[in-house]
Amino acid sequence: MNRGARSSFPSSLLDHLLGRLGKSKVSQDPLDLAAIAPDASHYLLTPGVLVRARSTSDVAAAMAAATRYNVDVIFRSGGTSLSGQALTSGVMVDTRRSFRGIEVLDDGHKVRIQPGTTIAAANSVLARYGRKLGPDPASSVACTLGGVLADNSSGMSCGTVANSYHTLDSMVFVLASGTVIDTADPQCEDKLADDEPQLVETLMALRDQCREPARADEIAFQFSRKNTMGYGLNAFLDYDTPAQILSHLMIGSEGTLGFISSAVMNTVKIMPNLATALLHFPTLDAATKALPALVESGVAVTELMDSSSLQLCRDDPANGHIIPPAPGSADAALLVEYHCPDQRSRDDAVEAGNAVIANLDLVNEPTFTDDPAVRGPIWTLRNGLYAKVAGTRQSGQTALLEDIAVPVETLAGVCSDLQQLFDEHNYPESIIFGHAKDGNIHFLVVEDFRDETGLNRYEKFTEDMVTLVLNAHGTLKAEHGTGRIMAPFVARQYGPDLYRIMRQIKEAVDPAGVLNRDTIITEDPRLHLKEVKLTPTIQEEVDRCVECGYCEPVCPSRDLTLTPRQRIVLQRAIAQARVDGDEERAIDLEKRATYPAVQTCAVDGMCQTNCPLHINTGDLVRRLRAEHNPATWQTAWDLAAKGWNPFVTAASAGMSVIKPVPATATNALAGAARAVLGDDRIPLVSDELPGGGSRRSSGHRSAPHGRPEVFYLPACVNTMFGSAVPGEKSTEFAIISLLTAAGIGVTVPEGINSLCCGTPWKSKGMTKGYATMRRRVVDVMRRATQGGELTIISDAVSCSEGFVHELEYEAVTGIRVVDAVQYVADEVLPIMPALPKVASAALHPTCSSTRMGWNNALKRCAEAVADEVVVADTWGCCGFAGDRGMLHPELTESATRREAAELSSHEFDLYLSANRTCELGMERATGKPWRHVLSVLSERMVEYAPA
Repeated sequence: MNRGARSSFPSSLLDHLLGRLGKSKVSQDPLDLAAIAPDASHYLLTPGVLVRARSTSDVAAAMAAATRYNVDVIFRSGGTSLSGQALTSGVMVDTRRSFRGIEVLDDGHKVRIQPGTTIAAANSVLARYGRKLGPDPASSVACTLGGVLADNSSGMSCGTVANSYHTLDSMVFVLASGTVIDTADPQCEDKLADDEPQLVETLMALRDQCREPARADEIAFQFSRKNTMGYGLNAFLDYDTPAQILSHLMIGSEGTLGFISSAVMNTVKIMPNLATALLHFPTLDAATKALPALVESGVAVTELMDSSSLQLCRDDPANGHIIPPAPGSADAALLVEYHCPDQRSRDDAVEAGNAVIANLDLVNEPTFTDDPAVRGPIWTLRNGLYAKVAGTRQSGQTALLEDIAVPVETLAGVCSDLQQLFDEHNYPESIIFGHAKDGNIHFLVVEDFRDETGLNRYEKFTEDMVTLVLNAHGTLKAEHGTGRIMAPFVARQYGPDLYRIMRQIKEAVDPAGVLNRDTIITEDPRLHLKEVKLTPTIQEEVDRCVECGYCEPVCPSRDLTLTPRQRIVLQRAIAQARVDGDEERAIDLEKRATYPAVQTCAVDGMCQTNCPLHINTGDLVRRLRAEHNPATWQTAWDLAAKGWNPFVTAASAGMSVIKPVPATATNALAGAARAVLGDDRIPLVSDELPGGGSRRSSGHRSAPHGRPEVFYLPACVNTMFGSAVPGEKSTEFAIISLLTAAGIGVTVPEGINSLCCGTPWKSKGMTKGYATMRRRVVDVMRRATQGGELTIISDAVSCSEGFVHELEYEAVTGIRVVDAVQYVADEVLPIMPALPKVASAALHPTCSSTRMGWNNALKRCAEAVADEVVVADTWGCCGFAGDRGMLHPELTESATRREAAELSSHEFDLYLSANRTCELGMERATGKPWRHVLSVLSERMVEYAPA
């Protein structure tokens, strides 16, 4: 199905859903449907209607309606599925926005989680208890519990011992009939029997059939390894009662049996002592043959990467230097890791590992490390490998990821045979990587489905691959779920007898067959060849996107309008419409996208921090804004750049003038102007906004002999917006005080009030004005730093980042820019006397401090003034984004809602950040006065250590 195409959908069902759920929860907007349609797989179906459920009862109502009208219904949370199991042309129920609850139980040994919660978010909460979830997929930053349970996901180290199936404690699930069962309820068996007597009878009959010796042996073999093909028939062997059997059948059922509303999971202990090494082999065969000895030594992780994978890692601009040079064209690597409870166990593990390594044929001389600065980048490369590989495809091609498991002793031969298949079917770009100790490997091929040749080649390759894996007594899906891609082959793997049992399960639990139709069970032997996603060429900033969804959890607009992936998906839907000659649809989507795709993007770049391909969707949005900015606005903003001093002075004075005036009165005038000029041009104010701040002052303070000097560019935003605390000295004063006390010389240049980091122009797509300001500032930096001899600092992290980008745009190297927080943490804190501390402080890192790597310094500065520093588990970009929070206050409200709610449970002595507009956004969200951490540090230094 083409992107943005409309599915046939009965109007009577739409009316029914609107009547039951209301317009706020039901959408048939073409933009909503096009944006939500794709997942991370290479298939595409566009839903007929989107239901944004806010409760379990909403989901049940959507299921009941779909059953009544015999229309397919699915549940979508993270959308990171790779096998096509999260797609529909019927009813799509969004279970991400309103299903992100986390409740820690039993001192962290258990946790109740809702399906929209990412694994990373849950683990962040559990970490303070020394616990984590068992499943550890590479996509943990984005995949949600709903998908992890529905696919029985595993990952790097959990194997079959700590996967979803084996760590489930209880769950609440909803059947298509509307029956809701909580297996933690002692009466759940009676309730299921009363509500679903025929289903219970069928389950008991199938249990008895599965326990017949021949069937039981085959089932036990099938599930002795990672295996997510078909339904988990091992539930009939492992559990006796209907509710327990059914709840474990839900695991891995991919939404075809019901909706998992919440689950209580048994957690696993975090092993605090790690030993990690990258073993570099001359050949893939040498790497796979090393596995038995490594597994025998007790290794927890063995991640295989073939030669092509390694080369892509080497090409990574951030971390590629970590990968050793290639000795030839056929090298491979194993990323191995031991997880140990204490240092003594770690020492023993390292000794055992070194004993194995001593007998291996290696290119490098590996050493085991537990240094996060070394381990982190390696794991970043590995976890982003799929998206990184897929991102190398030529524009218009499609990346397909397969996922198999074979007995470990056959892995070397299977890898060799796979490489031969790649050659036979002309897939030269293919790669192999995966969880080698489990015999679980992933391999990726790149195909062009724009004509029949590509589809035919893929069909033949798939047939040969299926034969290869099954002949090796393997499974066609180890952890990614059956989906559409392998549904036609379930019967081949299990045989007709066990497949019959699977069909009976589906028919008994979902008699109407509406739950995720054609996933796992299908009558169509060519299903895997249909509805293949086409990827038209779009803007170069984002054309490499593989729609993996890693960007979505960190996007500030994700609960208000769209995510970065969805903004890119919309551009592809528009491009596809034009390829199809449907200019009317393209124009319609462009008009609809103005507010959700363009105006409510914070262009904060947080998406880039999660993206394995380092795509910053903000670059796309800035381009779109530039393309839509009228020449008059470009000229006006260029004039502002040329006269920035009077502009900032007027803005500061204006904030002071309107401060005593109720915001409603000011906004009445602003509203009239917005009606004429547009909501994205004229800001609104709110009562918590401060009056204007102090003008910046140029000057020079010399350093004592032998002490460093810095070049200081105070941010103009601190002139526009004054402090949250009446009478507080300016941030500029605070920083100069800190530097002077530490014996550090500082120069603020002449003409400082005419300088800016350029972010206001850049973020708005005002390209002409940005160039004007950028060139002026870079010229000043060149001259004042004497070609880079002095470090440049600024006092708002977004502005510090902006100065870095100005230098990058002008291709200037050799000049160092850091934020004042980083500089103070490195140069001032080590020589500052200990200061009395308050009991607690809430700390809000910013998007810029995250992107630039300054968060650790920010926390160190906060820890200098507070005994306890708390960063909310739900922390994220505040969405204020310069003036975006004034143009569209709803963006900041949505972005900060969860963080503010979490922080409200505790009263803190201080509320700290490092960027004035972020402080404004958080003050609006929490009602608390947020201050720059260096202002507080300077204030306490003056009070308690004035000498």
